[in-house]
Amino acid sequence: MAREYPPYIWHNGKIKPWAEATTHVMAHAVHYGSSVFEGIRSYATPKGQAIFRLTDHLKRLYHSAKIYDLPIPFSLEQLAQACREAITANQLAKAYLRPVAFRGLGGFGLSAECPTDVAVAAWDMGPYLGPGVLEAGIDACVSSWQRFAPNTIPSGAKAGGNYLSGQLIAREARRLGFGEGIALASTGLLSEGAGENLFMVFDGELHTTPVSAALLNGITRNAIMTLAREAGIAVVERDIPREYLYLCDELFMCGTAAEITPIRSVDGKPVGAGKPGPVTAKIQKLFFGLFDGSTPDKHGWLEYV
Repeated sequence: MAREYPPYIWHNGKIKPWAEATTHVMAHAVHYGSSVFEGIRSYATPKGQAIFRLTDHLKRLYHSAKIYDLPIPFSLEQLAQACREAITANQLAKAYLRPVAFRGLGGFGLSAECPTDVAVAAWDMGPYLGPGVLEAGIDACVSSWQRFAPNTIPSGAKAGGNYLSGQLIAREARRLGFGEGIALASTGLLSEGAGENLFMVFDGELHTTPVSAALLNGITRNAIMTLAREAGIAVVERDIPREYLYLCDELFMCGTAAEITPIRSVDGKPVGAGKPGPVTAKIQKLFFGLFDGSTPDKHGWLEYV
């Protein structure tokens, strides 16, 4: 079945029909993965549509580009406006946004100097891991694929090439009948999901793996840690062995796309009671409360369209 795409996209400085936002098959990014991108959500709120932490996401886009020496020929303010234009042009009440910058057609070779193309797409996207998963949770597995070792590929960059690792993890999980895969770091300790950060609950405390565990320092991850601490829930960042996936009281994944998705089993072993637990539910309530007004936006995370 053909996918239905939105009618418009922002591409290299202007809104244009989706089908006209093209690049050449010999573009550098197609061959070498030389792209950086963000995933951002906007939500309907009582005060109007708001983009969640738009500025923080775009700052990370520029940080990722800096790591790979990729010049972006637009300012952060211009890209923020592009995100708003992509939403309004497509008349979306809520949206998933994908700003991307990549090396386009130019020289050939790893270190070739190529022009940077920039686009911002917006479309309506439901729960990333499937309908009903935010309420019921998913069954996950530990992948046979490990994350990259330190000083090889920088996990702190949200770069297109990094997600080859995530594809192996996610596709293996789907092939085996699981909702998502969990990766170990090169140390053999826990890293993160295929494209999501991990949180465990032990005795009412949140435990999460550190950024040194070959993971992306997620903006949703940071928001959860902030909201939890403000609600009196202790948050611990530490190295975590694999077997603690089976021993924790609760477990969930988080990310812009996945939002807050409970995990009810790992490798066929139930997590806690085998269903989403009370701490996970409280974190979901605090997070989604930002958008229905029940959680105060103390940090100015909501940037209105």
